[in-house]
Amino acid sequence: MDPSQVKIPPMKDLNADNITENVHTINSLCKDDRMKYVLERLVTHLHDFARETRLSSEEWMAGIIFLTEVGKICSDVRQEFILLSDILGLSLLVDSIDHPKPPGSTEGTVLGPFHTHEAVEMEAGAKMSSDPGGEQLLVVCTLKDTEGRPIENVKVDIWETDSTGHYDVQYPEHDGPDGRCIMRSDKDGLLWFKAITPVPYPIPHDGPVGKLLKKLHRHPYRPSHMHFMFEKEGYDHLITALYLRNDPYETSDAVFGVKNSLVVDIGKAGPEIAKKYNVPEGHPLLTYDFVLVSDTETFDLRVKNSKSALDKLGRKVKIVNGLPVPDLD
Repeated sequence: MDPSQVKIPPMKDLNADNITENVHTINSLCKDDRMKYVLERLVTHLHDFARETRLSSEEWMAGIIFLTEVGKICSDVRQEFILLSDILGLSLLVDSIDHPKPPGSTEGTVLGPFHTHEAVEMEAGAKMSSDPGGEQLLVVCTLKDTEGRPIENVKVDIWETDSTGHYDVQYPEHDGPDGRCIMRSDKDGLLWFKAITPVPYPIPHDGPVGKLLKKLHRHPYRPSHMHFMFEKEGYDHLITALYLRNDPYETSDAVFGVKNSLVVDIGKAGPEIAKKYNVPEGHPLLTYDFVLVSDTETFDLRVKNSKSALDKLGRKVKIVNGLPVPDLD
């Protein structure tokens, strides 16, 4: 950047008392109001964190090295930064803010670090897991809108671990998807398939995030669950999961993903279900009624929540494209 072409405020005599306002001043050259606002708040909180903790150079460098190690271990099949966000509760917080849910709709939860884009589309009733050690499970779900109407042709991404608590991509010999698939709801909003009963498992704890958990005296386990992701034009993107009731880690999930509305029981197929879905009577059965929210409902609720939350913080903002920016008028 040629300084002669841009009016850059002078940055001189910087110290602990004036560094924050100087960073704000030079960042204010940004033409994107939303980005400028996000950076202004980020810098404020980062600087306040350093001041409040009286952060030492040694601690600052330890943090830099930690984040460097988090980046180094990331790969196409392992996202350590998502894992870090998960164990700090940030993933759940962002999802709750960006995808608010009205009463009666299905709540969202964390994506987790092991979603992939290699799952294949399967027909209704297909078996998505080849694990011979897992307890066979029939899953029958409905998809409706907030008015109770069935939603047809929703793309549903589903994934779970095998019976040992490992995702397919965690195996060195992994050569294709297993324990994951894509399905679509039928004209009645029905979705059904065959899987295995989920089991609890530890998140990867052989890397920097695992070392952090150990220092915090926290366990790395997640309760038994199955992931679902829903996509259809006109509806808010929903990432969620179903968790088994009375799992030993139900109330201490390492990534804070469990919500009461997402906790389910494994039942048994009665005569009618057994006949309809061609399974033996007494076969393990998981049922759930998902309720999706329209884009418009989510947008309106997000705006309402943003205004309310920022009013409580005493911040004067206006909403642009659904996101708050400072109101300078």
